[in-house]
Amino acid sequence: MKLLCLEAISGSDGGLKAEFSDDSSLILSAHYLPKELDPLLCEAGKELSSWEEDAINFASLCYPAESAALRLIARAEQNSLNLTRKLISRGHNSRVAKAVITSLLERGFLDNKRYAELWIRSRISVHKSRGSKAVSPRQLLISLESRGISLKTAKAALWEVLDSETEYALLLQFIEKNNQEKKGFSLKALLKYEGFSPETLEKFFDE
Repeated sequence: MKLLCLEAISGSDGGLKAEFSDDSSLILSAHYLPKELDPLLCEAGKELSSWEEDAINFASLCYPAESAALRLIARAEQNSLNLTRKLISRGHNSRVAKAVITSLLERGFLDNKRYAELWIRSRISVHKSRGSKAVSPRQLLISLESRGISLKTAKAALWEVLDSETEYALLLQFIEKNNQEKKGFSLKALLKYEGFSPETLEKFFDE
């Protein structure tokens, strides 16, 4: 089969329309074409090998998957694990979903650290407003890991959000709501176990 035409779609991010000698056509994303296929952009009439056909077909599967992912991201910040699951639940195969997630991460549309920072801020805010049981740095990290965020990324996000003032307020809230339940424990040991920083602990116990 020959590739007759491969044209950019106006207004799209890397969208291409491919037309073939058998009168078929495909919409695909240039972001998912292997580098080896870049010359196709200027080789109209090229006879395609089976490998090249497969690569173009794969890029065409990625196009709607990426569109679906971007719609989800536009509604709310996503992380890579949950977005992968959402794409698969919408009928996109795992290989396509993985390729789309990788591309969106590389291009900055998806950012696990950004997601983690927003989630932490929201979590702290909810606990303040609802008056529910306070959280600690350790509990926040565990929750983020359960959402598919690596420990390294979760820690980086946590300490980006928890400046000294915010962490100290979190510690006071934690003590107020949890200390009575932990009478048998050393308070300092408990707070250290819950992940509060040495600087914040020193400030509290020096006062």
